Amino acid sequence: MIATPPSLVLFDLDGVLVSYSHKIRVETLGAAIGRAPDAVFSALFDTGIEPQYDAGLIDDDGYLAALSDALGCTISPRQWLDARSASMQCEPATCERIAALAGRTDVAVLTNNGPLVLDSLPTQLTDLIPRERIFCSHVLGVSKPAAVAFLRVVETLGHAPNRTLFLDDNFANVQGARSAGLQSEQVHAPGEIAGILRDYGLD
Repeated sequence: MIATPPSLVLFDLDGVLVSYSHKIRVETLGAAIGRAPDAVFSALFDTGIEPQYDAGLIDDDGYLAALSDALGCTISPRQWLDARSASMQCEPATCERIAALAGRTDVAVLTNNGPLVLDSLPTQLTDLIPRERIFCSHVLGVSKPAAVAFLRVVETLGHAPNRTLFLDDNFANVQGARSAGLQSEQVHAPGEIAGILRDYGLD
């Protein structure tokens, strides 16, 4: 256990707070618009549209228009949100742990996503972490693992980097956080954070 527990715990979203399935997402959106899941996957991830949106290079309307063009049909915000929501699950035990943690220290989220994802999150999670404490790379204008992404969030929330613990399932992002002066650990499965929090004096 470390001598002084962190004053802020910053979480990644997909793969840490929630489980996430590309398969469910593309199947759900494909069923809604009459397109094969493979075609949806290609439009989202092979064309570069999704990374451009996550990086803030196109806005919500431009993103949905580009996806619609790639798939040859109109994709409504509701269809996109329903598919993204279906792809995420937050276990009750994870929510209970976050609720307990929030009584001891500040909590927030940093995710490489566009702002549409905020409207698709499980309500049990947004009941615990307000929207203004969920930071998207699109809005920040920089994505993990760039050190500046972490520093902007930490500064906005009024904490010191060395008093911040960042948790991510992607080790490249863990390394990026460490390069920014944060304490950081890799999460190996969604919700598996109890041991890490205990090691940092936050159980």
